Parts: sequence; structure tokens; C-alpha cells
Amino acid sequence: MLEDGEDEDKLTFESTDHDDDEPEPYEAEEWHGIGDGGAGEGAEQSDESSSAQQTEGRAEVPETSQHASSGSKYVPPHLRKRAEIETGQISEAQLKLTRQLKGLLNRMSEQNIASIVDGVEEVYRNNRRHDVTETLTKLITEGISSHSILLDQYVVLHAAFVTALHKLIGIEFAAFFVQHVVSSYDTHFAALSHKGDAPADLSINDEPVGKEASNLVVLLSELYNFQVISSVLMYDVIRALLEGDLSEFKVELLLKVARNSGQQLRQDDPTALKSIIQIVHEKLPQDTRALSSRVRFMVETLSNLKNNKIKKAAGQMAGGEAVERMKKFLSGLSKKRHLMSHEPLRVSLEDLRSADTKGKWWLVGAAWGGDPLVEHKQVAQSHAANAPALDVPNENVLLKLAKKQGMNTDIRRSIFVVLMSSEDYVDACERLSQLKLTEIQQREIIRVILHCCGNEKQYNPYYALVGQQLCRLSHAHKITLQFCLWDFLRDMGETTVGGAEILKNLSEGDRAGFNVKVISPTRMRNVARAFGWWIAKNCCTLAILKPVDFTVLKPQARTFIQELFVHVLANTQLATPLLSAEELPNTKNKAPLEEVFIKGSKIQSVALGLVYFLREAFRGEEGFLKWASQAALQTLRAGMDVIPVL
Repeated sequence: MLEDGEDEDKLTFESTDHDDDEPEPYEAEEWHGIGDGGAGEGAEQSDESSSAQQTEGRAEVPETSQHASSGSKYVPPHLRKRAEIETGQISEAQLKLTRQLKGLLNRMSEQNIASIVDGVEEVYRNNRRHDVTETLTKLITEGISSHSILLDQYVVLHAAFVTALHKLIGIEFAAFFVQHVVSSYDTHFAALSHKGDAPADLSINDEPVGKEASNLVVLLSELYNFQVISSVLMYDVIRALLEGDLSEFKVELLLKVARNSGQQLRQDDPTALKSIIQIVHEKLPQDTRALSSRVRFMVETLSNLKNNKIKKAAGQMAGGEAVERMKKFLSGLSKKRHLMSHEPLRVSLEDLRSADTKGKWWLVGAAWGGDPLVEHKQVAQSHAANAPALDVPNENVLLKLAKKQGMNTDIRRSIFVVLMSSEDYVDACERLSQLKLTEIQQREIIRVILHCCGNEKQYNPYYALVGQQLCRLSHAHKITLQFCLWDFLRDMGETTVGGAEILKNLSEGDRAGFNVKVISPTRMRNVARAFGWWIAKNCCTLAILKPVDFTVLKPQARTFIQELFVHVLANTQLATPLLSAEELPNTKNKAPLEEVFIKGSKIQSVALGLVYFLREAFRGEEGFLKWASQAALQTLRAGMDVIPVL
């Protein structure tokens, strides 16, 4: 049955929609009646009523529905949106979203950034992800690329906000944001070139010149500091600035990058930094007196960066403190919610610039328009043509040497060739990643590193640095270090040490190992020094010694572990590995030593064993070892819930 009034209106509206969907000729035939043409008064009233109803119905139907129902060509949503933008027709929902996000960003500060991130997450849940990402990116980029000089704290705050969303929303947010920032940076930089590339401290028509590009390059530097992007993109930006003449404005941008991210760049890729400094010196005139004060200051800054003698100015100190505060905030996110662990985007400047034509290979599921095989061949030919002649052994010679040393699989031999032919530890890690090994095959990298390290007649810290860099890149290598240490202890007769489960999954070839039947004192010392460096530098923790019973160690294993702890204690005070085992540091910095041993105190069985072993092994020592072992014992006892009487 029909209700009064309400259902009649509903039926009228539904009938109107149906009439609206019908072609015009069919409507005329339907409402003209039957017989002699329907020329009566009732027919005319019906026509008028129908026309009024149709007009009223169409007024309530959205405009897109009219186009869809008129039989015109279908317009996909993304093209429809582009047409709306071009004609200035922005939907009310889009305006509401923009106002909502702008309000959140305007209220953001270091004190309430957590609540702002929560608010943006709520917006993501209630709107289309792409719309939110696009709007946020536009608002942040427009806010950063202003005409005025921005405080470092302001840029650091927004970079930390982007990093938090990168961890919470996903890699697609960071990829879209970085691509948009680079595109905006290129646009402003090109516009500056058309204005004559005036110095950044001057102005044109009373407006500061180049501050948009300057602010955006600072934003990229801070995103790099927060590990959203890798050093690949930052070094590409620096190389692009060094193309052509070295103008005042380019020098300012180079100084911005060096001040904000210099230390991190030096740590991540020192060889690239060295090549860039070489390019700078090649561009300088022979008469240094002709250089401006800004260029001289840049050269001095880069030289100090190379020699690790960077001095921070007062303004830079404030920015650095803001970075540290934001890093603490970002590290605290993992304690409250689930994060998506992502490696920094290893995308180059050329990849971002060609994304519209070749595709976004760094996003899962994105189309790729290039030909990787052809491009790889061209890059290889370019490197071969420009590379200097190096005194590197022939690959065949290295393969024979690998086989002689017990490398009984192709994977091990390939890893050995890379290690022996690389320029430095950074180059070695880069080339190892290009071997495209599976997760199981990657375990062989650490095994080969330890075997080569043990075979050296004198300790070579190169292998320890390669292992450290690998552990920074992947947690899986840390697990492999643990199993390799257990295997090494079992080879010395400690058959009760854990790791037996992994033996079940190894093939006969893996069980054969490297045909090392007797562990020589040299191999033992070299491996102990390598593990001493890795434990001191957080590649692995003292928890790897959990299955070791320190009270019943055999003589060889006891000597090995004592040597291991000598170098753990020493390396907590050092920035680079010692070349001589007899050298001991003169410093007595307690903080890094406590950081290593407090992790061992979390497991009571490990802490008790370490307290017993350190007290017995270093009894009667003098100097540094006495101080360091006592500090380690105090840290272990303080970290245990129950302090035993030993």
C-alpha cells in the first residue's frame, strides 16, 4: 500500500528518472495517447505535467548523470577530472578535502605532530587515497616553495611529517611526493635560468630570486636525512648543479646540501663524494684570487666534509637539533602502531624525470616503457669507455683461485670474484646486490666474507666493513652472522652450541663447507676481530652468545672468545677498524660501551655468563682493558633484574 503523499512523490521521481533515460521521440509517442492523435485537453495537460516533472527531476540529477544518460561518449574518471581542473570546475568534496588538510597542516607543530598524523590517517580512511596524497603533496610543496627563506625547523617538521606517512601509508605516498618535489624543483630552477641565474642574495622587481628552488633542495636533504630517499638521488642533484658554469646560485644550493646532509652523504657513499669534490676542483680557475667569497667557502666546506672536519653554525645547530627531535618521534611510532618497513627509495634523478614516458619502476605494479636490456648495455659501454684502467686480476684467474680456496658452488665463486675485484666496500655491496641472489643464496655472502677474512695472512678490515654495510641494508645478514658464529664455535669443538636446525636444511655441498679441517690461530684471530667490530657497531648483539656455556669452554674456544671481547671493547671507542691488534685506544668513552653491553643484559642467562667470563678472562689486566672490562661488568650488573652474588 502507498503511504500518504510520500510514496506518491517517490513514484513520481522514479517515473521521471525512467522518462529521462528514454529517447526523446519515444517520450512524444508515449504521452500523445492512442487513436486520432491525442489532441484533446487531457493530453495537453499530461504533456505539460510530464514536462514539469522531467524538468524538476533533471534539476536534482547531477550534471555527470545528464552527460552519461544523453548517449554521449563515455569519459573515464581521470580524464573527466582533468577536464574539470582545466575548466576550473572543482567538486565540493575536493574543496572540503583541501580545506580539511590545510587546516591540519596549519596547526602542525613539533608538539602536536602525532595528533596531526592521526588526523591525516582518518582523512585517508574517509577519502580516496590518491586524492588525499595529491592534495597533501600540493599543499606541502606550495608551502615549502615560497618566495621567502624558510627556517630549517619548518622544513624539518614537514619532512618528518612526510616520513611518518611514508611509514604508515606506504611507499606509494613517498614516491608520489618525491616525484612532485623534484618536478617542482626542476621547474623553479629552469625559470631562474631564464632570468639570468642572478645571485641568490639579490632580487628582481623587489622579489627574492631562487628561494623556491633553495627551499625545495633543503626539503630533499631533510627527506634524505630521514631515510625516505637514498644517496643516489642526492648525488644526482649535486652532479646536476655542477653541470655548466659554477654560478653563485648553484654554489648556494651546493652549500645547502653539504650543510644539511654532508655527514650522511660521506657515510653512505664516500667514493661519490670524492668524485664530486674532484669535479669542483676541475671547474675552479687556476687563479684562486678570482673566486668569490661564497665559492671559496663552498670549497672549504667540501674539503672539511671530506676530512670529517665539519663545523656547524648556530642556525645549522638549531636545524640539527630539530632533526634529532623528529628522529626520536619517528622511532617512537613503532612502539605505538604497526609500521611498513621500507628501504630508502633508490631512485635516480633521471628515473624521476622520465617517469611519464618510461614508467615508475620503483612502484609495484607500475608499467615500464623502457628496454632494460638495451639501457643496461648502453650504461655498461659508457662505463667501460670512461673507466680508468685498473690493476684488477682477470676473472678467470679469480675463478681458479676461488676453486682452490674451496668455493664449491657457482654462487660462492661469483661472490668471491665480486669481493676480490671491487674498488672498496661500498662498491662491493653495490655489485653484490646486482647478483640478484635469492634470500637463501644471500646467506652465502657472509660465509664467503668470513672464509676470505680468515684466509688473510694479516687481518684485512675490508671484510668487516663489507659485512657492516650489508647489515645496514638487510636484517637477514645479521641472522646469517649469528649462524656463522655458531658454526665456527662448533668447528672448534663446542658441539653443544645452537644452530643444529639450520643444518637440516643444507645440501651436501653446503655441509662440506670450505674444506677447512683445522682452524689455525691466524684464522681464529681474524674472525674474532671481525666479529668484535660487528658487535661493537650493532651489526649483531651479544645475544648471539646465548647458546654458549662460558663455564665449560674448551681452550681454543676460550681463547677465541677472549680475543673477540678485546676487540669488542676496543672498537666501541673507534670510528674505523684498527690495523694492528696490539693497538688499543686511548679514549675512555663510556656511552658506546654501555650501549653494547646493556643489550646483553636483557637476557639473564647471557648476562650471567658474560659477568663470569669477563671477570675471569680480564683478571689482572691493566690500562684500557681493565677500565673497559670493569665498565662492561658494571653495565651488565645494572641491567639485570636480579644481581647475583659472584
